[in-house]
Amino acid sequence: MGKFIMKATKTGFVFELKAGNGETIATSQVYSTKESCKTGIESVKANAAAEIEDQTVEGYVSLKHPKFEVYTDKAGETRFHLKARNGEIIAVSQAYKEKSGALKGIDSVRNNAPEALVEEEKEE
Repeated sequence: MGKFIMKATKTGFVFELKAGNGETIATSQVYSTKESCKTGIESVKANAAAEIEDQTVEGYVSLKHPKFEVYTDKAGETRFHLKARNGEIIAVSQAYKEKSGALKGIDSVRNNAPEALVEEEKEE
């Protein structure tokens, strides 16, 4: 089972969604407060079943929010992000060499996020 790890940074709070094997699936933006970070986690949970808009395909169909957007970054690698109903990006992926890796990452978000526990990283 996956889990969200919430941690404090110098400028606020972030979360990572981790798979059962400990691999990071997606990360968040920096939130100014712990409460807004928790709200972001709940938004990922609520929107994890969103459809995929594959922007790597010419002439792709633009979908309504919420949605996962699969795209090619400046380095030529494939990434995805999850957008909430309001169009805000609520989770971003790592870079994948192949589009199939990004699609597996989306499947992992879909499988792990809805029931994932939320833990706070302890400060050392």
